[in-house]
Amino acid sequence: MSPRQHILDLNGDWEAPYSPAVSDAIEKLSKGSGIEARGAIFTREEAVNFILDLAGYTDDQPLHTKRLLEPSFGGGDFLLPIIRRLLKAWQATNESGSELKLLGDAIRAVELHRETWGSTRAAVVLLLRENGLDKRTAEALADRWLIKGDFLLTPLEASFDFVVGNPPYVRQELIPSPLLAAYRGRFLTMFDRADLYIPFIERSLSLLAPEGTLAFICADRWMKNRYGGPLRALVADQFHLKIYVDMVGTPAFHSDVIAYPAITVISREASGATRIAHRPLLERDNLVRLAKTLTAKALPNEPAEVRELTHVVNGSEPWLLESVDQMALIRRLEQRFPALEEAGCKVGIGVATGADKVFIADYETLDVEPDRKLPLATTRDIMSGEVQWRGQGVINPFVEGGGLVDLARYPRLRHYLEAHREALAQRHVAQKSSASWYRTIDRINLDLLSRPKLLIPDIKGESHIVFEEGKLYPHHNLYYVVSDDWDLRALQAVLLSSVTRLFIATYSTKMRGGCLRFQAQYLRRIRIPRWADVSEGLRSDLRDAAVNRDLHACNRAVFQLYGLDQDERSALGGNGE
Repeated sequence: MSPRQHILDLNGDWEAPYSPAVSDAIEKLSKGSGIEARGAIFTREEAVNFILDLAGYTDDQPLHTKRLLEPSFGGGDFLLPIIRRLLKAWQATNESGSELKLLGDAIRAVELHRETWGSTRAAVVLLLRENGLDKRTAEALADRWLIKGDFLLTPLEASFDFVVGNPPYVRQELIPSPLLAAYRGRFLTMFDRADLYIPFIERSLSLLAPEGTLAFICADRWMKNRYGGPLRALVADQFHLKIYVDMVGTPAFHSDVIAYPAITVISREASGATRIAHRPLLERDNLVRLAKTLTAKALPNEPAEVRELTHVVNGSEPWLLESVDQMALIRRLEQRFPALEEAGCKVGIGVATGADKVFIADYETLDVEPDRKLPLATTRDIMSGEVQWRGQGVINPFVEGGGLVDLARYPRLRHYLEAHREALAQRHVAQKSSASWYRTIDRINLDLLSRPKLLIPDIKGESHIVFEEGKLYPHHNLYYVVSDDWDLRALQAVLLSSVTRLFIATYSTKMRGGCLRFQAQYLRRIRIPRWADVSEGLRSDLRDAAVNRDLHACNRAVFQLYGLDQDERSALGGNGE
């Protein structure tokens, strides 16, 4: 099914009755008190008003003639400022008549958590009373506006000019299985490991009127990672990404969040250029001014704080939101050079055991047969930039060729594993096959142990690429690169360079403290020349730069390798001299 077909059908059978299991799951969540399970992250007032300005929900227009949706209103962080703007705009019109009739369709707001719904309803009634409405009208409006239920399964009439808010950030493992199955059955974008905010965005987009606008603040992971692909394709197919504001380092919420948030403004209209701002000062006057710039009809003299990029959205591809010159460099390298694995390299990840406390221990004291344990490389072993093995080992339950060893032939291994059998048998990988209760999640490939490799930790502020000569097996918190073609020391220089950092920064999500994700999916995006095309002199320069861990020398050699001109070198923050 195409994204277009799916979203057109999305508002179909919403009246279908829930199964008892789904109803029970909804009821349990509606009564739950855990903030994490509900994905409740509360937004600061300055950020809320900024988002409403970006959406165009401003009190200088007749807001009572518009329809706004808040899909997860929580404690009213968005809802109460929305109501204040609505009342101010309506009162300025001097229209007479029933408030219920004039204002009744202006807002729809949904909340699943019962206690939160009740306390916010009381706050809404109080706000309406403070603005001159009598108690009966205030309560009638609150009951008209506020809907108690699961936004992803609740019927909603008609469409909306605005959808705004902060959708819940809930990981899949916290969603009850019957409810997760119901979501997957309704939403195309509930793909792979997609978190709950993904279908929230999909359904919100489906409810937009022509030229309607969605403005959300939420985690930016979906804009670049794998599970966001279907949602990115949906936006590319039917919508316009108008504004993107990177909120890195801004205290937009009342609590810390690990993944960086971003504000996205998406409209149901033909695609066009995207206006981009980064890390705004969260101060009222600054945000008011920035919102005016971002929403202006034109940028006559493009200010440094706002850039306008075209082709940010491209099907399901990750959104490229960096500077124009950096994006031009990325596109040129992608057109000219093969991807890392096409150039004769292989990217992988170390062994996941499912029970590290059992399978991993001090190598010397691990009481199993010598050929049943391997020296293990962990993140701590490469912190200095060179391998300094701290003596950890991992049990290898596999024979060469892939099958599990016969424990009868290894009495020490059998005794060790039997002592931990209860914990090992509880793992999912063991429950799939009771005979395989002592396997690690990943098979261990002995060839990898003796093979020279580059080791790369997942989360890092800078490129951290360490050469390992072929004596250690990597742990699952390390990615590795091997090659039959490229000299690994020369490749290490390429991966340590600012060119590689640009590729990773472009395609990966950022984490707290500005750290990047050096995951396999992003490493595979790196483009490099084929080794046969690298001159002998340049090969030597690359090797020497890596061995000496001279990052300036790495950049000089790599800039020459890619044939970067002066402007391209400047785009990377240096001239390579």
